[in-house]
Amino acid sequence: MKIRDLASEIFISLTANKVRSGLTILGIVIGIASVIAMISIGQGASTQIQGNIESLGSNLLTIVPGSVRPGMGIVSSGRGSAQTLKNEDVDVVLKINGVDAISPEVSRRFQVVSPSGKNTNSTVLGVTANYAYVRNVSMKEGVFISDAQNRSLARVAVLGIQAAKDLFGDEDPIGKSIRINKINFYVIGITAPRGGGGFVNYDDMIYVPLLTMQKVLAGVDYLSTIAIKVQDKNLISDVRDEIIYALAEKHRVDPQNPDFTIVSQEDILGTLNQVINTFTIFLASIAGISLVVGGIGIMNMMLTAVTERTREIGLRKAIGAKEHDITLQFLIESVALTFIGGIIGILLGALISILISKFAGITTTVSLFSILLSFGVSALVGIIFGYYPARRAAKLNPIEALRYE
Repeated sequence: MKIRDLASEIFISLTANKVRSGLTILGIVIGIASVIAMISIGQGASTQIQGNIESLGSNLLTIVPGSVRPGMGIVSSGRGSAQTLKNEDVDVVLKINGVDAISPEVSRRFQVVSPSGKNTNSTVLGVTANYAYVRNVSMKEGVFISDAQNRSLARVAVLGIQAAKDLFGDEDPIGKSIRINKINFYVIGITAPRGGGGFVNYDDMIYVPLLTMQKVLAGVDYLSTIAIKVQDKNLISDVRDEIIYALAEKHRVDPQNPDFTIVSQEDILGTLNQVINTFTIFLASIAGISLVVGGIGIMNMMLTAVTERTREIGLRKAIGAKEHDITLQFLIESVALTFIGGIIGILLGALISILISKFAGITTTVSLFSILLSFGVSALVGIIFGYYPARRAAKLNPIEALRYE
């Protein structure tokens, strides 16, 4: 059979019952659009998180209190509540070769109130002047906390841009006071937008001097984290090992089972990407169920078409059509249905991704991989679910088919 004749036959067959063909295609459209949207959301989220984490520095190590046991994560206690890291540990780490700078930190959540009565529950971070260098923080307005303010237990604060908006709206907060845990602090600066890094929103943070946090706000003598900027990312592994042994010796614990944990940006990025990829595959698998349903719809339609066109099949075989001709015709009809549904589904999925990105603020990425995957899945669904009806049509006895009423 010539390609032109075959295309003409397929067009006539699919348009003979437009409603039935449309409903069959709809199942494929929904399935493909769902898969495209889920994959684009997952890839977009992964790209966004990777960018945010890498913006913090690829040569960053973070020491957190608590030990790690296989399969149990950080035990000992949660971040900020364990008491295994002290201010003296900073001096120990500073002596290690390859360490560029250190930022000791104490993290707490407090209710923060502005003079106008606006309030927010934000993470308040006690830091030193080194924090801005270690964490790659830049200022939008004002200045960051200085060493002199830290030594003098100054009651000053630097606001993340979102925290500033929540507390002051469109007003300039520089020079104004805020109340943190019922204690007045004067705003001296606003950080430039940074976005989120993993599960942390840096724009919503408020920074105060470390010693002020420890002695005035929190009343503690320990640290929540110690961030370390390594001189060269190639030295990260060596520096990490040296820190483990140095701090283990100071804490008088076994270096193989210390009372602290050191994580790198690569560790965090790898864990988050693994979670996102698993979640994306899970959602895409659920969306793929609709493709199976759509495939069953195609098989049902093609079986119905075989029954309706039994006499036509018998006539074709009587005048010389071979089994592979009949098989090819019905199989191509099935694949054509899924390809039409696939194209519409890809366009719809891309549109959904754009709308989600625009109105929900979630980054989405429609990749060439997801488009090619959708086309491949469409063809595969058409072949798998169209093969049985096609073979059934090809195996019909021409004499019995011609007698079919």
